Amino acid sequence: MAHILHWITRASSGYPLMSTLVPLISQAEIADTVARLAQTLDQDYAGKSPVVVGVLKGAFIFLSDLIRQMQTPIQRVELIRLSSYGAATNSSGNVKVLMDLPPDLVAGQDVILVEDIVDTGRSTSVALANLAACGPASLKLCSLLDKPSRRQVAITIDYLGLTIPDRFIVGYGLDRNEQYRQLPGIFVMEA
Repeated sequence: MAHILHWITRASSGYPLMSTLVPLISQAEIADTVARLAQTLDQDYAGKSPVVVGVLKGAFIFLSDLIRQMQTPIQRVELIRLSSYGAATNSSGNVKVLMDLPPDLVAGQDVILVEDIVDTGRSTSVALANLAACGPASLKLCSLLDKPSRRQVAITIDYLGLTIPDRFIVGYGLDRNEQYRQLPGIFVMEA
């Protein structure tokens, strides 16, 4: 039981006062995965200067760690924001674009979309479609995590960190009702 972390939450947050967080991916395994992805991106983007687009809010920690590991000169880092979960643990299926990019920021550029996780694929497909409509020279997807058992929309992940089982996870940028993002590892949340 030493590997189980108990997190006390506020009663007003709408979920149990005590949630059990079971470690799934350690901080060290995340670091190794990020380094591997950065090295592969460096190889594939040698001689280029890509625009890296992160999906808020979940990917902000992964994005930050990834670009600091990359040796390739990055032309620009941009952010978009999508939402389909709200306070729930399952996607509503209704993807809202809360913050988008002006098309001229990616037109004619090599673009890497950085996601924390590809789950149903709905949010990622919206992000990819919006970026593709801007006319990039190339568009690739880099995701730290993949949960293929929940896929509803076909998505090709060009650069994948790890595949995980169908469990609700938090930590390393991933949240439940905006909490747990700051945890250094990735945990399965059990009520």
